[in-house]
Amino acid sequence: MVKEWSIKKWIGASMIHLFFWAFTVASLIPFILVFMVSISSEDSILQNGYSLLPSQISFAAYQFLFHDFSEIAKAYGVTILTTLVGTVVSLLITALFAYPLSRPELPFRRTISFYIFFTMLFGGGMVPWYITYVNMFDLKNTIFAMIIPNLLLSAFNVLLMRSFFASTIPESVVESATIDGASELKIFFKIVVPLSLPIMATIGLFNTLSYWNDWYNCMLFIDKPELYNIQYLMTKTLTNIQYLLMKSNSSAQVGDLLAKMPRETVRMALAIVGIAPLMFAYPFFQKYYISGITTGAVKG
Repeated sequence: MVKEWSIKKWIGASMIHLFFWAFTVASLIPFILVFMVSISSEDSILQNGYSLLPSQISFAAYQFLFHDFSEIAKAYGVTILTTLVGTVVSLLITALFAYPLSRPELPFRRTISFYIFFTMLFGGGMVPWYITYVNMFDLKNTIFAMIIPNLLLSAFNVLLMRSFFASTIPESVVESATIDGASELKIFFKIVVPLSLPIMATIGLFNTLSYWNDWYNCMLFIDKPELYNIQYLMTKTLTNIQYLLMKSNSSAQVGDLLAKMPRETVRMALAIVGIAPLMFAYPFFQKYYISGITTGAVKG
């Protein structure tokens, strides 16, 4: 009887494992398809459509994108710099803002929390927002224009981290440190931060994705090509290709150029170039991500 129950338990566990393996493979198929299309020849795409097994392999799309490698390298450098600086500074500001809100003795704590929530519902509008950063702070054509506007502080992240601090950090630990003579900054950096790695990694991942995928700030504030980030450079490249496609009917020279230029495959190559670094970085955040988002979601 015990042996039969063990066999059933083993079969059940195996079925669960097979299900999750199948789900994982199914989740990876779109990324594999994008990569396979990006290394396919343009003629095979036009004749046979998208396929996981390309009939003709060609790296023409990547050769087209990397024909001026220095431009791509500069754009990657700008993106990496803004992502690292923006993520670290944003995480620090968010934590320093959220921690006092989690302390019950903070005066006007509920009023400040409501003010933060209010900013999630209403904004000042595009024109005043743009004029403020360009005329008052003079951020146009500077690296700070891709770090500060709209990305440096998120009300949602502040409330999420505040809930984590309130529900996870024991009040007795903070009181003991206070009795021992520790200052608020020492309590925060020596006790609160080490106990909050899950939410720090979660918010850090949110910030990393926001900064890495941002092209909107670059489009609004940057006119110098040497300050383009990778996402805006890719968007600009795709826009130029679409413009050439629109003009191909009115110009024989443009039509001949497009006949030699990868079009469908370069779209997929753009996606691979933009997302590949994040795919390698995500596994390092994954072990903290689930615990951080679930614990921080508890009302505190």
